[in-house]
Formats: sequence, C-alpha cells, structure tokens
Amino acid sequence: MTDLLDLEARDPDAVLRYGAAPQQIADRYRPTAPEHGTVVLVHGGFWRARWDRTHLRPLAAALADRGHDVLLPEYRRVGDPGGGWPGTGDDVRALLAALPVLLGGDPRVVLVGHSAGGQLAVWSQAAHPSPFVRAVVALAGVVDLQAAADRHLSDDAVGELLGAEPLAAADPLRLPTPSVPVVLVHGDADSDVPIALSRAYAARHPEVRLLELPGAEHFDLVDPRAPAFETLLALLR
Repeated sequence: MTDLLDLEARDPDAVLRYGAAPQQIADRYRPTAPEHGTVVLVHGGFWRARWDRTHLRPLAAALADRGHDVLLPEYRRVGDPGGGWPGTGDDVRALLAALPVLLGGDPRVVLVGHSAGGQLAVWSQAAHPSPFVRAVVALAGVVDLQAAADRHLSDDAVGELLGAEPLAAADPLRLPTPSVPVVLVHGDADSDVPIALSRAYAARHPEVRLLELPGAEHFDLVDPRAPAFETLLALLR
C-alpha cells in the first residue's frame, strides 16, 4: 500500500457532485482520445473513513490515458455522518442513479470495485440493478461478508460496517447473481482479502467468471505499474 500511496497522479479533470453530503462527489478523468467505454471505479479501505478515493487516482488516470472515461466516486464510510450500513450502500446507488446527469445521455458503464468497493459493486447490481451498468469487475472483492466476518478481517471491519444491520442484506454471496456479466479478479498471494472469498462466491454463483492471478497481492490489482493492470484493460475492452 505504501508504494501505491507514493505514486503521483494528475488532478482530475472535474469533481462532480451527486448528493448533498460532503463525501458525495466523484472525480472525473477524461481521455484525450476516447477509444473505450466509461468506467466507474469504486475504492476500498474496508468501508472506513480514513481511506478515501485518492489512493486510486493513479489507476483512474492510467485508465483515462488508455482511452477510458473514468468516474472515481467518494462515498460516506464508517466514521462519516451517515456512513456505515445502509448509508454507504445508498451512496453507491445514488451515484449510479445520477450517471445520466453526471455523464450526459444514456450512459453504459463498467462498474469496477476494489476490495470493499468490490462488495459494493457486486451488491449494488445484485440487490438494486442499475440500467446504466453493463458489467461488473470485482478486484480482490470482499464478496463473502460472512467469511470476512468469521475471519475478523481488518479488525472486524464487517461488524463496524453493519452495526445492528443484518449481514445477509449486504452480503453479495447470499444475494442473487447479478443479471449483468460479473468478473472476479483475485491474486492468490492476497493476505488482506484472501482469495477464498472470491472462490466461495464463484462456487455459489457459477455464472460469474473468476480470474486467479498467481503471485499477485492485494494492491497489485490497482497498481497501474503491475501486470494486473493489463488484465484489467483487457476485461474493459
């Protein structure tokens, strides 16, 4: 993670607002020569306020440099007023509903989420499908909340997120398979979110595709210098 935070990224071309809360904003990175589709990139950080979208700005800028129009949203997290469940999930829904206003026209996007953002991406299309999402890519996603809770990942982050809310309503594993294509990408050397979570999701939802990256760690999947970046580009084309 330290190496990723050391990466510099250009400032976004615009910062757009999709709600009234301070966190309900999104960076937009526009390509100089649009060649590919639009990506909505949801950051992780175990749903906690101390991790914000800025650590994915290098990835967002790199995707824009390769021809993608990119939205990198912020959302209310544990520690923010209104953050935690269901407010965190509600923000993702609000962002997706606002896409025609933010992007113009009738957009069709690939929803990409990393880590906790992977949970939000898959959950949103399983529980509240958006007509503007054409596919989902979860990068090292926390797509099995029960397993994450049982393993006490990141000092019981799932418990902090949910509070008294029922786990089943937020757990992608327990929800129906999204109607749009879903690809899970996970490194087999991930010690932050073990690959077993993606394997369990793929076993329960055989319609999804699971790509296992040998030797890849958690943040390799969002580092534009890592081989996983080319894997992501291929999935987005």
